[in-house]
Amino acid sequence: MKIYGIKNCDTVKKALKWLDSNSLSYEFHDFKKEPLSQALVDQWFTQVDLEKLINKRGTTWRQLDESQKDLSNTQALKQLVIEKPTLVKRPVVENNGQWSVGFKAEDWQNQFL
Repeated sequence: MKIYGIKNCDTVKKALKWLDSNSLSYEFHDFKKEPLSQALVDQWFTQVDLEKLINKRGTTWRQLDESQKDLSNTQALKQLVIEKPTLVKRPVVENNGQWSVGFKAEDWQNQFL
């Protein structure tokens, strides 16, 4: 299992704590410290619903120009995600080829245990 997020994000903290308390092993990728690769972002855009992937409630989204908020312009949006990874809702989880976004303990209970 690989978890993508930011170490100081409250939701990521809760998710990592939940994984630890359920003795699940994972690899954590802090995308503030390690940039996202083009290949990974391309994979997210094909495997994850953009409405779930892009955090429209965050400060980074609100600071974008209206022209940058066009979800149909995937090439420009991919570049924005690489430049501003906090546009991504966290955490993004890859587990056995399946992707999920966000953390809800009940959902993770059903998905990972």
